[in-house]
Amino acid sequence: MAQAKSSDILVIGGGVIGLMTARELASAGAKVTLVEMSDTGQQASWAGGGILSPLYPWRFAGAVTALAGWSQRAYPGLCAELFETTGIDPEYSISGLMILDPEEHADALAWAAAEQRPLEVLTRARMAEKEPELATDVRKALWLADIGQIRNPRLTKALRAAIAPKVNIREHEEVLELKAQDGQVRGARTKVGEIAAEHVVVCTGAWTAELLAQLGRKPDIRPVRGQMILFYARPGQIRHLTLFRERYVIPRRDGRVLIGSTLEEAGFDKHTTAEAKEELYRIATGLFPLLKRTPIEDHWAGLRPGSPSGIPYIGPYPGVAGLYVNAGHYRNGLVTGPASARLLADLLLGRDPILPPSRYTLDAPRG
Repeated sequence: MAQAKSSDILVIGGGVIGLMTARELASAGAKVTLVEMSDTGQQASWAGGGILSPLYPWRFAGAVTALAGWSQRAYPGLCAELFETTGIDPEYSISGLMILDPEEHADALAWAAAEQRPLEVLTRARMAEKEPELATDVRKALWLADIGQIRNPRLTKALRAAIAPKVNIREHEEVLELKAQDGQVRGARTKVGEIAAEHVVVCTGAWTAELLAQLGRKPDIRPVRGQMILFYARPGQIRHLTLFRERYVIPRRDGRVLIGSTLEEAGFDKHTTAEAKEELYRIATGLFPLLKRTPIEDHWAGLRPGSPSGIPYIGPYPGVAGLYVNAGHYRNGLVTGPASARLLADLLLGRDPILPPSRYTLDAPRG
């Protein structure tokens, strides 16, 4: 396709996917406007945990693995560049991930061999060396030493600061309607007025299906609520990422410890519940009894953009020239964000794509 004009790309959605997509396009010389219904980075991108790996990565399709692998290699350089240019440290760090589910071992070892990823089976003694405060009856654990984490609120702040000199950022401006005529996207109508654009990229997460339904066809994306709690612990008490029965423990540099996350079909309801708080507290203190003596600092909920098999939709919207989608990353928006943004920019700008794009089209199977 012909290269896009450098003055007319509208990115809708200011989460990590929208911010990274705007950054990729602006870095290629495009003039980009980004519009966000609230403040940038305040939805799922803020609410997530920031583990830079799919949970139980062997369970996911190759389409997700490919995005995650490309992004994992990109993150060290990306975060260093953001810190240098903005002064905001996303706190990228290699924490290592310990997985306590014994029934996962065979699948995990087969995946690691096929993907050539470092994976070790820890004895109980080695587990105690790595996490002295861990209380569990599990005798062996899986250890992924190269898994990192990001402090996602800091990452989105750094991304916003990095693109601000080059991207027209319009916050608190909800998009009400996509404008299309004669099979060509024309822009969008917001509560403020119309924004003309020959290219539009929809990065609206859990709200994507509602917006695209106006055009007659929508991707299979739904909101899935996740709740988390935060403990005000001290640095070094818990050292590594820990995963058990779909729940994870994330220690931050400053000592704070996140516990998440629930999976709830609650529509667009972002309220927290006492039941989820109690469940997460029980799991956290069961794994790390020291947390019983640690105050809970916060409890929140976010809405993930759920999609079949967790495979995002990345690419052109069928039947409307100039309209693109980058959404539906489910639980892996942070870990797959850099690759998703790069792939979308490649497709829009007519560059050679970093990954085969056919796996992410609206028509691709996601069984």
